[in-house]
Amino acid sequence: MRLKLRHETTYEYATPARGAIQILRLTPRNHDAQFVRRWRVEIDADGRLDRDEDAYGNITHTFSIDGPLHALRVLVDGEIDVEASAGMVRGAFERFPVSYWAGATRLTEADPAIAGFAADLASQEGGDRFAFLHRLVAAIYADFTFDLDETHAATTAIEAFSSRKGVCQDFAHVFIAAARSRGIPARYVSGYFFRSDTVEQEAGHAWAEAYVPEIGWIAFDPTHGICADERFIRLAIGRDYLEAAPIRGSRLGGLGEAMAVSVTLSAATRAHAAQQ
Repeated sequence: MRLKLRHETTYEYATPARGAIQILRLTPRNHDAQFVRRWRVEIDADGRLDRDEDAYGNITHTFSIDGPLHALRVLVDGEIDVEASAGMVRGAFERFPVSYWAGATRLTEADPAIAGFAADLASQEGGDRFAFLHRLVAAIYADFTFDLDETHAATTAIEAFSSRKGVCQDFAHVFIAAARSRGIPARYVSGYFFRSDTVEQEAGHAWAEAYVPEIGWIAFDPTHGICADERFIRLAIGRDYLEAAPIRGSRLGGLGEAMAVSVTLSAATRAHAAQQ
């Protein structure tokens, strides 16, 4: 399936900012089930976008702008071919050994409640890692409530698990914490999810990948209770949200910031795809 994306993030400031610096992880890499046909990232301010890679090999764009800054727009526009792969992530760029992804961070620590939750699920599968991961993603999907107002960027897996509410970021953190509590390497993934019922999306998406020795990395989406398929665009990986955030930065001044996000994701028509 060929997907067309337009992602626009706009910042407006009641009091002009004296400057801003941001790092963008908004450009996907190719892997066996994902091929980038066209992609561009731009800003509407007088500044240069420096393309690079972070420690994990995620493609980054960094910019620094001097003010006064009344508004700022970040635009992503592209087309990408994605294929179903039963959640298996093969041919992806890897810089660290699998064991690296077994360590917890502040956002993905497991407390006794999460560890007990994972242990109960694992006991039902007789120790089979693959079956446990499927039961884990199904349990989070069934037991947690999607709530935009319950959590924020710094909410931990422990806090989200306690409330049983949150957004895709929180569900991914809980999945990662539970998997790591069972000795399973797991990591956070940022990206996009194509919905067939609407072109307009609320925002980007997040899910997790876990490692099974006999298979490799497998992408699990606890928000939808499935393994990732051809509806998913994989942008960046990290140990948690902070390391894979699509946009992260800071500003000097700029009181009264208002941010608006517009994401449209659609499937290219057969005629359009044939022309390419």
